[in-house]
Amino acid sequence: MSMQSDSEDKDKVLSALGGKRGLIDSGLPALVFLLVFNLSGKDINPAIYSAVFLSVVLTVLRLVKRQTIQHAFSGLVGVAFCAFISKRSGSAADFYLPGLYINAGYGLLYTITNLIKWPILGVMLGPILGENLMWRKDPARVRAYVMAGWLWVAMFTARLLVQYPLYKSGNINALGTARLIMGYPLFIATAWGTWQILRNTPTTKVN
Repeated sequence: MSMQSDSEDKDKVLSALGGKRGLIDSGLPALVFLLVFNLSGKDINPAIYSAVFLSVVLTVLRLVKRQTIQHAFSGLVGVAFCAFISKRSGSAADFYLPGLYINAGYGLLYTITNLIKWPILGVMLGPILGENLMWRKDPARVRAYVMAGWLWVAMFTARLLVQYPLYKSGNINALGTARLIMGYPLFIATAWGTWQILRNTPTTKVN
């Protein structure tokens, strides 16, 4: 694999897994929520409105710049739903509740598809890397996707183990901080680890 091809495939993988824009569009509103919540004297209303407003602004900016709005729009929908749950319950902690369910759902999905040897990573990345589902006929490639999939299971599980007890305790600052620390850094580390595993096993050629 040439260096140029290697770099192009890496960019494709990272972009498919969220990429920098996806991290910004989904992560900034949560940060703003936490900051405004503290600055407003722990009033959830300004925090909610600020987070939703920022998500709208990010989506509009993507449209104006003619960039993909996939992550911005999904982030907007996610933030709006989190805001709805938090507003309805009156608890700031519930702003983070949907994220816990999402991590549990993804962790279960990655686990099941790994166990049945149909790793979801292969289904997502195979067409992007030009091998479609031909990797299913390559035991080494299947193992690579499964191994990379367990990294994501570990990430989702770690988030739940740390953040769920904080949610139950109602410690908003600790929960919000854990969400941020286990957001960008952990995601980037997992995506990088995924690429390191996949790059060491050649993609399956499509006849």
